[in-house]
Amino acid sequence: MTQKSYRLQEIAEVLGASLRGDPDTLISGLATLQAAGPGQISFLANPSYAKYLKDTEASAVIVSNAMADDVPTNVLLLDNPYLGYAHLSHWFDPAPKALPGVHPTAVVDETVCLPPSVSIGPHAVIEAGARIGERVVVGAGCFVGARSCIGDDTLLRPRVTIAHDVVMGQRCHILSGAVIGSDGFGFANEKGAWHRIAQLGGVVLGDDVEVGANTTIDRGALDSTVIGNGVKLDNLIQIAHNVQIGDHSAMAAKVGIAGSTRVGEHCVFGGASGVAGHLEIASQVHLTGMTLVTGDIREPGVYSSGTSADTNRQWRKNAVRFRQLDALARRIKELEKKLEG
Repeated sequence: MTQKSYRLQEIAEVLGASLRGDPDTLISGLATLQAAGPGQISFLANPSYAKYLKDTEASAVIVSNAMADDVPTNVLLLDNPYLGYAHLSHWFDPAPKALPGVHPTAVVDETVCLPPSVSIGPHAVIEAGARIGERVVVGAGCFVGARSCIGDDTLLRPRVTIAHDVVMGQRCHILSGAVIGSDGFGFANEKGAWHRIAQLGGVVLGDDVEVGANTTIDRGALDSTVIGNGVKLDNLIQIAHNVQIGDHSAMAAKVGIAGSTRVGEHCVFGGASGVAGHLEIASQVHLTGMTLVTGDIREPGVYSSGTSADTNRQWRKNAVRFRQLDALARRIKELEKKLEG
């Protein structure tokens, strides 16, 4: 594959960056400061990597103004170098681009009207009443259920399952193995026996939503599960039925959210965090990794739970102290009463 090159001036103009150096320098790839060579561009977003600046062989580096004088080569100045890298990464993405058309092995119900701009991969299945927007890519082995709607410019990677009555906005990106619209975990108990409850709701995804590999989003029991605009979900996440996630929230791998919980906007949940059901989480809440939430969070801020790793001997000592906390609190309360007397 022939790698396209871009003039540094062209890159600066598109990114809105100030250029210090040769505008005619040709850039044909991206790399880290340590690995970059001639013809490649790098970036510095984390100050801990500043030590690699002086020896980098990159033809250009994207940095903030504060680090510009430490760069021995061409410089692109941006307030947010990492964002510049994010935009530029798409210029050099080697992933194959899907071509419009329907593969002969795909099974598309006769009621489905496909725009000429869509790409339907091998062995994909699209059921009756589904609506597919312009320039949608449905990868190999995907399933799109009855009456589901896929918005313009959405990409379904291979082996994505979209169940019936799912509504998906524009420019969504769904990675392989994701299941959207699976049945929620709903059962009624009678004398120890469990009886399944039909899940009658759907799932609604806003625009620009990303769903990671093997992540599952359950359909609602009655009302729909709702994922807001710009939400980013990592791999291996479980979103239960009737959960609502506010716009532009992001969740790392293995997060689990139980049914009917409402999460505000611009929240960030660290990996393996867990949130119990029927809770309210305010906007701009940040949960650090492995935090367990069992009650409402009404105020923005950073929240944590659990203890960090330690030697087993020290951890066992601390575990004993944890079990004594209630008794210690009671003793302190009694002492306070005596002191007040």
